[in-house]
Amino acid sequence: MINNTPCELKTSHKQDTLEVTLVGDWVLDADIPSLEPLLTQMTQAGIKRVVFSTKTLGCWDSLLMTDLIHLIDQGAQQAINVDTTTLPEGIQGLLSLVYAVPERVGARRPVTKIACIESLGHGALHFVKETHDLIVFIGETALSVVALTRGKARFRWLDLWMNIQDCGPSALPIITLISLLVGLILAFVGAIQLALFGAQIYIANLVGLGMSREMGGLMAAIIMSGRTGAAYAAQLGTMQVNSEIDALKTMGFQPMEFLVLPRMIALILVMPLLCLYADMMGIVGGAMVTVGFFDVSLLEYLHRTAESVHLMDLMIGITKCAVFGVLIALSGCMRGMQCGRSASAVGEAATSAVVTGIVFIVMADSLMTLMCNRLGI
Repeated sequence: MINNTPCELKTSHKQDTLEVTLVGDWVLDADIPSLEPLLTQMTQAGIKRVVFSTKTLGCWDSLLMTDLIHLIDQGAQQAINVDTTTLPEGIQGLLSLVYAVPERVGARRPVTKIACIESLGHGALHFVKETHDLIVFIGETALSVVALTRGKARFRWLDLWMNIQDCGPSALPIITLISLLVGLILAFVGAIQLALFGAQIYIANLVGLGMSREMGGLMAAIIMSGRTGAAYAAQLGTMQVNSEIDALKTMGFQPMEFLVLPRMIALILVMPLLCLYADMMGIVGGAMVTVGFFDVSLLEYLHRTAESVHLMDLMIGITKCAVFGVLIALSGCMRGMQCGRSASAVGEAATSAVVTGIVFIVMADSLMTLMCNRLGI
């Protein structure tokens, strides 16, 4: 029966002996007192022996054992005799088991401190290796594309259609939800400022241009990076773990042509269509806000959208999304082909594919936006 009495340590010093009294219940859910005052007393001159009094000790568990082992080890370091004969038989039996077999030398991993300059060096070497692997992968992919244009690439067309199904129609529900919400957000953010000047009609311009040139393709790409890029990495990583890629090489198939090329073609074909669909859903979301909360009719909203959004704006968004599709396929397939031979490596490859894909997408979008600005389009 647990008394639920708070545990504490009481000490008394008689000549060269330090008596430690254990009070209360030493259990995991108790408020355990600190051992620092007791360790400080043990370091004082004249202490040769430590004894324990357990008359007021209640229930105990492994937490008491941990503290006792700490005290015994501290006493051994300072040549202090820690007398455990007054402890309960259960504790003495456990202590005998603990010290029956000495700890194997080298069992604990040594803690090494890495200097800052060494960390920078490791980071630089890792960056060089990642850059080299990326260039090699892009080169192998380019050779596969050349083989495709020459009609010598070997892959199953059924795989291509299945990949189009996976990254196309199957992605429509999440694309619909996110694009609709992005259009709602753009309309609300723009309406707060435009309402100050009584120009709510220009919400259509803001949502239309924002979705067609930037947000539609960008949000679709980020969604596909987390959905399809991670799936590609997990699929190829699992094949790497199961040695299926090695089996393809043994049978004379090029993994880049048989595995990577269909996935890349599928994303390049599907991403522009998803971009157009995301643009449309974003404009629908903006219409819901504009027509529902402001004094603008649906006909006026559609008219302003048609006047503000031109074919060039749609083409810019579609071109960006096609580039994003290449980057998503590259990052997902590259991380999958680089996957290790363990189950945990598959998860790491999927996570790395998402991070790499999003970084590539943001960098490419920034560069293409800057180029469009410089070219005046």
